[in-house]
Amino acid sequence: MININKKNKLPLYYQLYEIIVGKIESGDYKENDKIPSERELCEEYDISRSTVRQAMSELEKEGYIYKKHGKGIFVSPQAFKQDLLKFYSFTEEMKKMGKEPSSEVIDFEIITCTEKLSKKLNCPITINLYKFTRIRLADNEPMMLETSYLPVDRFPNLTRENLNNNAMYDIFRNKYDVTFSKAEERFKPVNTRRDEAKILEISSKIPSMMIERFTYEKEDIIEYTIGIARGDKFEYRVLLDK
Repeated sequence: MININKKNKLPLYYQLYEIIVGKIESGDYKENDKIPSERELCEEYDISRSTVRQAMSELEKEGYIYKKHGKGIFVSPQAFKQDLLKFYSFTEEMKKMGKEPSSEVIDFEIITCTEKLSKKLNCPITINLYKFTRIRLADNEPMMLETSYLPVDRFPNLTRENLNNNAMYDIFRNKYDVTFSKAEERFKPVNTRRDEAKILEISSKIPSMMIERFTYEKEDIIEYTIGIARGDKFEYRVLLDK
């Protein structure tokens, strides 16, 4: 058993943080396992409750744990790893990981293109766009919040029901015969806003990744999406070959 060394220059809360991280990474604490309570950790390591709470706060910020009101503290599932060098589909990636993907459309409307969106989509300001917001889920757990913009003339008669019942890229291929040529994604770490945190069922203290996605058919941008991905659930990586 690893103990806390009160003569060590490292803060006590950080020593507890490292102990729990070590147990998670070694598999002593597995995904969704309940970890000892604040009182139990105080007794086990002879430290104050404020020290334990500070360690728990850091662990939650880093995505190692999550709290259930009235039930305790649990080990977070491992982050999903996304390879940035290939065309990415949330639905397909979740299936590969053995998760059941789903989407819930929480807003759907047709809007007139704005100057800002015209620049993003490289389209005339006079056209109409679908604007819809979806919660992306894996095994019914919210993972991402996405707002998408599509040109109405390229996707006539698209409905909210279509998007609730089918993966968007499946709709593109099967209903509209879209042939993807490329996609560009831009990443930016952001603070999670309160409304986003509520929908994603996380603390607003946990940062998120904002992802701007531009999907092309030949040279035309047919999809512009702004996504907010939970910082405790996704890990992005790039493989650099010489």
